[in-house]
Amino acid sequence: MSLTHLDDKGAARMVDVSEKSSTVRVAVAEATVKMLPQTLNMIIEGKHAKGDVLAVARIAGIQAAKKTSELIPLCHPLMLSSV
Repeated sequence: MSLTHLDDKGAARMVDVSEKSSTVRVAVAEATVKMLPQTLNMIIEGKHAKGDVLAVARIAGIQAAKKTSELIPLCHPLMLSSV
């Protein structure tokens, strides 16, 4: 099996996808965050000194989805319909 993003010598290269037809794609991301129980309680109660931690996490996730092609090497930019 050959990898499309590597040439015969193993050097990384972009693949031309300009002729590729649009397809429906779904991506799922998950994370585990370890914290003290007191910290979790502060977040749930909205009493964390830095504000709404979950809102910041949601915004960070949206920004990451929008910038995937900049963050992951050799990833082509794709149009997003929702995040």
